Parts: sequence; structure tokens; C-alpha cells
Amino acid sequence: MLLAIPNEELKIRQEKFFAKLNERNCEAAVVFSVTDIFYLTGFHFHATERPMGILVDPNQRIHLFVPALEHEHAEEYGAIDFVHSYPEYPGTKHPMAYFKEVMAEYGFEGKTIGYDSIGYGSPNGYRGPGIDTLIGAKEFVSIHGLVEEMRFVKSANEIELIKESCRWGNLAHRLLQKYTKAGLSEIEITSKASTEATMAMIETLGPDYKPHGKTAYAIFRGQIGPESAFPHAVTQNAIMSKGDTLVTGAASDVFGYHSELERTMFVEEVSKEQEKYFNYMYEAQNVAFSAIKAGVSYASVEEKVQDYFKEEGITHLTKHHTGHNIGLLGHEAPFFDLGDKSLLEPGMVVTVEPGIYVRGLGGFRHSDTVLVTEDGIEMLTYYPRDLASLIC
Repeated sequence: MLLAIPNEELKIRQEKFFAKLNERNCEAAVVFSVTDIFYLTGFHFHATERPMGILVDPNQRIHLFVPALEHEHAEEYGAIDFVHSYPEYPGTKHPMAYFKEVMAEYGFEGKTIGYDSIGYGSPNGYRGPGIDTLIGAKEFVSIHGLVEEMRFVKSANEIELIKESCRWGNLAHRLLQKYTKAGLSEIEITSKASTEATMAMIETLGPDYKPHGKTAYAIFRGQIGPESAFPHAVTQNAIMSKGDTLVTGAASDVFGYHSELERTMFVEEVSKEQEKYFNYMYEAQNVAFSAIKAGVSYASVEEKVQDYFKEEGITHLTKHHTGHNIGLLGHEAPFFDLGDKSLLEPGMVVTVEPGIYVRGLGGFRHSDTVLVTEDGIEMLTYYPRDLASLIC
């Protein structure tokens, strides 16, 4: 069973990256994005105040620049040619002074240098200079978004990892529904379901499993009862009541790859009004499924969903676009939004999640993870969508 991206695929990604740099006449490059570094090298880390990045030298060798506390970790994992480290931040010598030395030693001076960000950035208190102040380049060229675009279409290995993520999200959600009862608290239910699903996951997949993110989980995220009308509510540790509308979320990470499963459920019973809005949401998702085809724009999918909302007179109850790509990040571009003219391609993995939100009653949103194919879509999530199956 595939549980990681093999080094052979990482090397193919790097060759594609080098080719794209050549297209932009970049002789060298610097990348600071955590996600893009992981995509290109397989090295996973948590960004803090200590600067980290990769450098591609004019000979197309990849250098990883890390604090000393990450040096051994960096040598053990990832498809990387050289690892360079520095003592600590802030230190008596700024880390970017060491970064400058690496650039100088490996031939960055006088070259056209691509960069995703002109300097390292962090919300953890980092302060430091941009690379344009460190070395005399012929030119600095922004390559922001270049690797992100490489991530749009998923490889066969990536799709298998996302499918594995879906399997364990499905189990976590099944347990969440099983344990949801009136009188129990949100945290009690989600903790029990998530823990049981995670234990089953790690026992089944064994020691080769690396989440590089979250293990299996199922949550409500505070979307319970009237609070479910807020699309991004936060956990309130609410107590379940009979008749509550619930909006759930379940997933797992497998070697950093995400999926998304969300369902609208009800505690013990459902009213006619709840059923009415549930059916609107259900049909809106069907409209989106039918509209997703290779070669059409993301905007056109959103247009069809918006047309359905207008026909039913419920546009005022909608608050967000229909979905987005998914992979190494929970939300990735492109987006099913009226302003996104990107074209769908086979191998893209997207979420489909049109929502309806009724103040005082609740939110109504399913989300499914879907693979775009040559002739339509393949549903990767497979939890029941019908109303009868979603009454706890």
C-alpha cells in the first residue's frame, strides 16, 4: 500500500520545476513556502521564527537551509543535494548572513534569481532582510504561484494517498454519527470518534504511516443547532439537543494529503422546514456534480449553482463559493467561484460544498472530495448523502 510519495516522483517534480525556471530565464531560485518545499523535496517541517528555505543553484542542485536543530532531521528525510544550517535565531549572527554565504558560495552572484517570497516571513516573531539585499543579482524574478500551479493536477500516487485519506475520514464520520446523541457534549463525541478512528488507522496501516498533518478526525466545529448557520463557527462544547441541525467535518492526512467529507445531520428528528433546506442543498450539490467536466471553467460550475439558487429564490441564504481544489492544503486554488476562469483538467481533485444558511434554524452543507476524470468525475468520498441516512 502506498503511504508516501517515492523519491523517484520527487525527482520528476524537481525536473519539472527546473524546466519552468528555465522558461522564465531564471538561473537560480529561492523558495520559502513550507508546502512547496515539502512538495518538491519530501521534507516536512513546522515553520517558526527560525528561517528555512530551499535554494536551487545554477547547476540545478537543491540546497536546504535550516536551523541546526533541524539538521539531522533534514539529512534523514527528503530528496535534497545539500543541507546547510546555522546556530540559532536571533543569535549573534543573523541567519540570513549564513544564507548569504551559501548563495555566494554556490554561484548566485550576478544571476537571474527566481523567488516565491523576497524574504522569509513568520508570525512567530521573525525579523530579517529580503534576499534582494543579500546579493548582487542580475535580476530578481517573482515565481510566486509557480509550484502551486504544479500542484493543480495530481499524480496517480497523490490520488491514492487522497483516497486513503477518504477511507479513514469515512470511518471517523461513521463513529461520529454513531456516538451523536441528545444530552452529550460536542467535545465528548468528537474526541471519542476521532480517537477510535485514529487507533484503527494506525493499527491497520502500521509503522510506515506518516500523517504529516492530522490523524483521523471527525468534528462539528461548533456548527450545532442555530450555530450551524455560521459557516466557520468554532467549537463551543455545546450540548446536543433533539432536533438540532449539525454540520460535520471528517478527514485524515496521509503523507500530508488531505480529503474533505462534510455532512448535514440531525439529532433524532427532522422538521419539515429543515427537510426543505436540506433538499435545496442536496440538489445544489447535484447541479455542481453534473457541471464538473474537464475543459470547463471553475467559474462556469459556480454559475450553474448560482443559477439554481436564483431559480429557487434562495440566493440570500448562500454565503460562499461551491468549492476548491484540495491536496497538501485543505484549501487550494483554483476555486469554484465566479471570478476564477481556470479550466478543469483530468487529475484535479476538488471539493464540492455549496451551502445554505438559515439564521435561527441552521446550516445545510455537504462536502465531497471529487476527482476530475476524462469523462466526468469520480467520487472519492462515499458517505451516504440522503436525509434518511443522516438522522442520528
